[in-house]
Amino acid sequence: MKFALITPTGVAIAALAAMSPAVAQDADTLEAQVQTEDGTDAGSVTFEQVEHGVVVTARLQNLPEGPHGFHIHETGACEPTFQAAGGHYSPRETVHGFDSPEGYHAGDLPNVYVAADGTATADFFAPHLTLEEQDDNDDDGDSSPFTLRDADGSAIMVHAQIDDYRAETADSTGPRIACGVIVPNEAD
Repeated sequence: MKFALITPTGVAIAALAAMSPAVAQDADTLEAQVQTEDGTDAGSVTFEQVEHGVVVTARLQNLPEGPHGFHIHETGACEPTFQAAGGHYSPRETVHGFDSPEGYHAGDLPNVYVAADGTATADFFAPHLTLEEQDDNDDDGDSSPFTLRDADGSAIMVHAQIDDYRAETADSTGPRIACGVIVPNEAD
């Protein structure tokens, strides 16, 4: 399996290939079923806890060809619209973009590149994330690793346009075209 280390100064990804079904699994692995706004199956994204972070594996389908911004959003909800997922996951309330001098969102991930047949495969290593539940008494939520299992959950989002990794507005990647719940919002 190939991994890419996500750091503020550099990003590498592996791209283009197959798809797989999505279901939630055990405490060490989560899968988000990704759908387009009209409900079309857009593949899955798997999150696997490893010793020093989380391996994120995307197997996407039925998406427009080209590069797309790819982010974890702050709320585990996609319906009734993808706006229910809220903004990018940013427990430190930093600015958007790997190239930001102030640091990047915990939910910022490398772009995904969709082939002409509508599929994409990407594998990332995210050392700043965890699937472990955070004990509210142990941490103020302001230090890494950041849990995807907080009270309002989290979602994965594919955007219409490429992310240039700069500290621009988080919506510079355009409309949200596919969404999947990683961990459901407990309020839902």
